[in-house]
Amino acid sequence: MSENPTPPSHEPAGPSADAARGPEAPATPAAPGKDPLRGSRTSGFWAAVIGLGLVLILLVIFIAQNTQDVSVSFLAWSGTAPLAVSLLIATIAGLFLAGVAGSLRILQLRRRVRREKRR
Repeated sequence: MSENPTPPSHEPAGPSADAARGPEAPATPAAPGKDPLRGSRTSGFWAAVIGLGLVLILLVIFIAQNTQDVSVSFLAWSGTAPLAVSLLIATIAGLFLAGVAGSLRILQLRRRVRREKRR
């Protein structure tokens, strides 16, 4: 069997040339800012749901492993509570205090920006 090589075509590249390449080659390149696989709010929300699910699984394991009672004293109050509950309450209190401090700082900065805009 002998094969005859065909001479190269001198036709200008155009839509017919793109169609001849097949469906895997796009007719026009995608614009740099129009990436169809870019992150979206939905994908961010889904990642947050997965992350929170993992944290909850770890939290359940933590609570299941720390069920022994401990004595807790705070100012005039005293009593016993499971270790996991005591640690979780302390963690929530710490997060609350950090949230209050952060919120006050944000309000302070917003007030400063408003004053600067008036000048």
